[in-house]
Amino acid sequence: MQTIGELRAEIDRIDLAIVDLIAERQALAGRMARAKHAEGVPVHDPARRKAVLDASFDRAVERGVDPAAVRRIVALLIEMSEERQRECQGEGNLP
Repeated sequence: MQTIGELRAEIDRIDLAIVDLIAERQALAGRMARAKHAEGVPVHDPARRKAVLDASFDRAVERGVDPAAVRRIVALLIEMSEERQRECQGEGNLP
């Protein structure tokens, strides 16, 4: 049996990996902004948003994780991505 300290260390490692993945996603959002701008595509894409949220919901169900909570988290990630894209196109509120 693992100790509380060992379990916390594993959780900390996972939390840091999640932050790294968020940073990677944000970097891709910047690249996406340039691609969308070049192709004349708007930042907000309701159909894509729905597809991403639906896929994450389904994956959460498959993995036995609260799908509503995962949906909220992914919605926040999408909002962050859209804000990054707007900022990269000179329209956002980021510093």
